[in-house]
Amino acid sequence: MGTIQHLAATLGDRNCLTAADDIAPYAVDWRGTYRGIPRAVLRPGSVEEVQAAVRACAAEGLAIVPAGGRTGLCGGAVVAENGPPAVVLSLERLNRIRDVDARDFSLVAEAGCVIQTVQQAAAAVDRLFPLSWGAQGSAMVGGALSTNAGGIRTLRWGNARDLVLGLEVVLPDGRVLNDLRRVRKDNSGYALRHLFLGGEGTLGVITAAALRLVPALKRVETAFVAVPSPDAALALFSRMMASGAEVIAFEIMIRRCLEIVELMGNGLRSPLPIDSPWVVMVEIAASHPAVPLREMLEDTLAAAMEAGDVTDATLADNEAQRATFWRIREDWPECHRRHGPAIGADTSVPVSAVPEFCARVAAAFAQGWPEGEFIALGHAGDGNIHISLNAPAGMSREDWRERARDAEAAVNAIAVDLGGSFSAEHGIGQSKRHAMATHKDAVALDLMRAVKAAIDPGGVMNPGKMLP
Repeated sequence: MGTIQHLAATLGDRNCLTAADDIAPYAVDWRGTYRGIPRAVLRPGSVEEVQAAVRACAAEGLAIVPAGGRTGLCGGAVVAENGPPAVVLSLERLNRIRDVDARDFSLVAEAGCVIQTVQQAAAAVDRLFPLSWGAQGSAMVGGALSTNAGGIRTLRWGNARDLVLGLEVVLPDGRVLNDLRRVRKDNSGYALRHLFLGGEGTLGVITAAALRLVPALKRVETAFVAVPSPDAALALFSRMMASGAEVIAFEIMIRRCLEIVELMGNGLRSPLPIDSPWVVMVEIAASHPAVPLREMLEDTLAAAMEAGDVTDATLADNEAQRATFWRIREDWPECHRRHGPAIGADTSVPVSAVPEFCARVAAAFAQGWPEGEFIALGHAGDGNIHISLNAPAGMSREDWRERARDAEAAVNAIAVDLGGSFSAEHGIGQSKRHAMATHKDAVALDLMRAVKAAIDPGGVMNPGKMLP
């Protein structure tokens, strides 16, 4: 019996997909940039079935590409086109919330749980799982942890790894690392879970995680603010951080983003007239309803306006308005994708360097690709600014990719020169391996390769990803 037939017998025919139409959704990434045909798509429904699948594939030298909601932007969950024969191991059926402990401020979720489901399970016991970004309605726990996802609340609660207390992982040899303990202090050796958080499935398959919860938010205030420059935005950020309010999000976007959203956003409209070169979205919150957030926000904006750092602002008066504000930000990736070809980058710099970073990138684009359009938006509160270079009207994706093939490298070089990173929250996958080779410290790469060789000596776990 061949490996695929054996896996079909173990998992059931419905959970070992081989027909072209069935595997097609798993053979392309969300952006449509990377394509790779797996030998099969495996859909295990338990940890034991994951073990069986991993062991069977390892015995035959068949590579394994773990996948979750497949919302990643770097091709990490797609078989490498010129790589070894591989299967996609989808965790979508491992979708149970195993335990919720409100007193401990924690829960245990399987890798296939959608992030929004985890948020809802936390809310049901008056708690908050704070990881939040636009794809939270389809992204899954395993993928979020494997890429160390960030999002809009990183400035307050950190990235995905900061919300993990413990992990359950199936290793490349089929053994299970069971480290789901929910203690906050454990100095009993290496923190092994951090090898797999951000490991993009290159060391093992995350099957469950113990996640940290925080108190539920009882009051939230959100403002949409016009500012004259990134420098002014940072001045406002400093004021907000000193206001006494809990700042949980601080986003910046160039005016062109609003124009594109209005063009492509199915009726979305900017809450302010689109006449400011930059806008900021700021959100503050409290876990007690008596905290005077509205007054804090209004007073801070008034002081910033008097100083010339704010030119206009509007506050959400209800939850519906707040949701509309955030739709502009969260729908941006889809609006941008439909608007036309673009070269993108996912970079971070120290928060204080955001204005210089934007200015230097805009100048580099103007010099090297004057026909393109500079786009910047992102998480100004943590220094993660997403840069894009939009193609001129009428140019095909292929032609623009060739014309502006060096644009991402230029952005990465500026970010690294300013003490930042060429990969802030999207991971490495296939798309940034060249940047790893160029910018990652040589000693760090040596250590990463040594870890990979020790845990996955056969190289079966997600080959062609992350390591150059």
